[in-house]
Amino acid sequence: MREFINSLKRFFVSLQLTVALLALSIVLVFVATIDQVHLGIWAVQEEYFRSFVAYWRIPIGDTFKLVVPLPGGYLVGGLLFFNLIAAHVHRFKFTWKKSGIFLTHFGLIFLLIGELLSGLWQEDFQMRLDEGQTSNFSESPRLNELALIDATDPKYDDVVAIPEALLQKGQAIQHPSLPFRINIRAYHPNASLQMRSQVQNPPPALATQGLGADIAVTPQEMTYKPNERNLPAAAIELVGTNGSLGTWIVSLMIGEAQTFTHEGKTWRLVMRGERFYKNFALSLLKFSHDRYAGTEIPKNFSSRVRLKTDDGKTDREALIYMNNPLRFDGLTFYQAGFENNDRTTILQVVRNPGRALPYVACILMSLGLVIQFGISLTAFINKHSVAEKAA
Repeated sequence: MREFINSLKRFFVSLQLTVALLALSIVLVFVATIDQVHLGIWAVQEEYFRSFVAYWRIPIGDTFKLVVPLPGGYLVGGLLFFNLIAAHVHRFKFTWKKSGIFLTHFGLIFLLIGELLSGLWQEDFQMRLDEGQTSNFSESPRLNELALIDATDPKYDDVVAIPEALLQKGQAIQHPSLPFRINIRAYHPNASLQMRSQVQNPPPALATQGLGADIAVTPQEMTYKPNERNLPAAAIELVGTNGSLGTWIVSLMIGEAQTFTHEGKTWRLVMRGERFYKNFALSLLKFSHDRYAGTEIPKNFSSRVRLKTDDGKTDREALIYMNNPLRFDGLTFYQAGFENNDRTTILQVVRNPGRALPYVACILMSLGLVIQFGISLTAFINKHSVAEKAA
């Protein structure tokens, strides 16, 4: 047992492990960069860097793919983290001559911790605002939800949001706030919709209510390209106490909410991007899109917004433009794009609890390298001076 513990200790403190992990990280970055062409940046991050085991699928011919397992980013980063900690505890003794090395290593540890926090808790959303519009929520560009809205009261909406992951399971959903059960009759993570009259030999209709009764649903392959989005579609049946209320088709391609009544209440259902509500609202006062004279090349685009909290304590204006985001309440609002003939701005909304750690890590590593270089340079100069005096 003692020999096993000693072997485990030697394994974690060895320099060979450090070199091997750094080499594996280089291979992982190289393979992920190649695969990004096929998967896109989001899928590559999840597949290669935010996993313990990654699978590189190499196409051979038209149908066969060679699957090569690789250690994922969590495994490589976790082992490197323990390797650095174990090496410092077991081998290194703090001296001023090695203070620069200590700072550099601690900077690397902070960098690993920052990436772990970002991978676990970073959230990315988008907020679209027309000029004059006010909104207190942003939507996910990748995650979706089914919203069932009790719109009976004209003053407010009572919303129940069902995550897409529950629809994908295909099991019946009974929410305590809903007077009916949701049965998932069909689910497609990516699908196109066409009017049944425009499709030759359309499949049997999935829906009996709403717009879906005249729509044909065609499953599509999943896309991972950064400029494309999967458009999920589902056929859902609502079942009340007296039986079925009908089956509806819900999809991101159906932009408008479908309305029905049940037990004297007005309901709307719609598939939409997953929403993140805030305790403050942003109003777009003016969007500016400047171009270089005589061209369509963007010179600058910016959004002047008004930020107002629900409690009224904050009410101010801010200008958001490239490399000048708005930071508030742990969120960062970046100017990401525009649409609708320059009348709509797109703001990227990011919550990242570890966003400061990479800056701290870079400062520590840079400072450590400068200090270590200064110590070595001073030692060299002193040694050279002594040699000259002796001569």
